[in-house]
Amino acid sequence: MKFNIKNLRIVSKSGKEQPVGRGSRRPYGPAVIVLSLLMGFFGGIIGMVVVASTPETFQKKLGISQFKNLVGDVVNTQKVTVEEDSATIQVVKDVSPAVVSVIFTKNVSVNDPFGFYGQSGKTIEQQGGGTGFIITSDGLIVTNKHVVSDSSAKYTVVMTDGKTYDASVVAQDPTLDLAVIKIDAKGLPVVKLGSSDGMKVGQRVIAIGNALGEYQNTVTTGVLSATGRSVVASDSNSQNTESLDGLLQTDAAINLGNSGGPLVNIAGQVIGINTVTASKGSAEGIGFAIPIDVAKSAIESVKKTGKIVRPLLGVNTIEITKDIAKINNLPVSDGYLIASDTASGTQAIVSGSPADKAGLREGDIITEINGKAIGKNLSLVSALRDFTPGDEVSIKFIRDGKDKTVKVKLTERNE
Repeated sequence: MKFNIKNLRIVSKSGKEQPVGRGSRRPYGPAVIVLSLLMGFFGGIIGMVVVASTPETFQKKLGISQFKNLVGDVVNTQKVTVEEDSATIQVVKDVSPAVVSVIFTKNVSVNDPFGFYGQSGKTIEQQGGGTGFIITSDGLIVTNKHVVSDSSAKYTVVMTDGKTYDASVVAQDPTLDLAVIKIDAKGLPVVKLGSSDGMKVGQRVIAIGNALGEYQNTVTTGVLSATGRSVVASDSNSQNTESLDGLLQTDAAINLGNSGGPLVNIAGQVIGINTVTASKGSAEGIGFAIPIDVAKSAIESVKKTGKIVRPLLGVNTIEITKDIAKINNLPVSDGYLIASDTASGTQAIVSGSPADKAGLREGDIITEINGKAIGKNLSLVSALRDFTPGDEVSIKFIRDGKDKTVKVKLTERNE
C-alpha cells in the first residue's frame, strides 16, 4: 500500500481537519537565537578538532587531507600571538615600577630687546623632561647626559606611583651620552641589566619612557632593526651635536622625552638606553639606543668610586673619509688624523698627556689600537672605552707614509 503525502490529512477527535506543516509558529526569543549561535560556533570548533584528530586515510577519503594542517596553523598562530602579548604585558608590569620621569625646571630671563611683547627683563620658569631607570635600591638612576646637562637647572624625579624626589647629578660620561643621578630613597625597585651583545636583529624589544615629557611610562614595542649604527645627534635647537657610534637601532617608537629610558628584551632585561630618534620629517620608526654593555663599565665605576672613570690618550683627531683623504693627499682612507682645531683653539696634542709623552704628533694617522683597526667600523673613542687608566696600549700609526708603533700608558680623564 502506498501513501500519497499530498493527500494525507489529520483529523481531530472533533472531526475537524488539521493542515499538515502549516500550524501557527511561535516566534523565537533573543536568548534562543544567541544560544543557537553559540552552540553552532562551539559545535563547529569541536567538529574541526574531531576531524583533525581522525586518521589521515579517513581524511583523504573525505577529501580533507589538508584540513589538519590548516587547523594546526591557526592554533599555532593564535598560540604564538597570545604568548608574545602575555610576555610583553608581564615585562611592562615588572619593569615599569623602576622607570622614572626626570623633570628639569629653570628660571630664564625673557629676551625681548624691542619690547614687542612687554616681557623684557621678566623671569619665567622653563620646564622639560626625560626618562631614567633605577639601578640600585638606594636611588642611583641612569639617564642620558643631555637630559641633565644644564648645571643651572633643578632636577626632579617622578615615580610611577606619583611620588617625587629632588635629584642630584652624580656623574656624566665624557665620551658617551650617559649620566647617573641620585635621589634620597630606600627600598626602590630596580631593573635587571641584560646583554646587548647577545641580541639578534629581529628580536622583539620594548621601549618605556616619558613620551614628549608628559606621557609618563609610555610603552612602545618593535624589533631590533640593526646594531653598530653611527649617528650625529643634536638637541632640539641643533645647537649642540655629539657623534655616537655602536648604537642599537629599533623601530619601537622613541619620542622626545623617551631619552634615558630603557630598551628592554622580552625577558625583561635592559639591553639599551634610548637616546635619539631620526628626524620625524625625514623618517619614521628609526630610533637608537646605547648598548647596555657599553654603559656597564661606567655604571660599575659610579657604584664603586662615585664617578665615571675613562682613560685619556690626549689627542684631537679627525675621522678620515675618502674625501678627506683625497683633499689632504693622505695615504689611507680610513683611520684618525691627529690635527688641531683652529676654530675652537684645540691643540692636536694635549701637553703632558700620554700621547705627548709617547711622541705622537700632529699629522700622524692612528690606524690600530692593540691590534684592532680604528676607522669607520670602530671609532677611536669607542676603542679607548675598553681600557682603564693605567693600562698600556700599543698604538699603530702612519707618519710620512711609514707604519710605526708606540706604547702608550693611559691616564684618567678629568672632565
